[in-house]
Amino acid sequence: MIVLGLVILVAGYLLGIPLLTTVGVIVLVVGLALVLFGSMGRPVGGRRHYY
Repeated sequence: MIVLGLVILVAGYLLGIPLLTTVGVIVLVVGLALVLFGSMGRPVGGRRHYY
C-alpha cells in the first residue's frame, strides 16, 4: 500500500493532476498507519501483523 501510494503520488505530480496527488498522499498515510499499528502488535483488520 505504501508503494502504491508513492506511485500514485509521483504519477499525479508528473502528470499535473492534483486529484491523483491527493489520493496518493491519502493512500501513503493509510499504508504507514497500518504498518505502524501492525508493528506495535495491535490487530489491524483482524490480523495480528500487517506487512
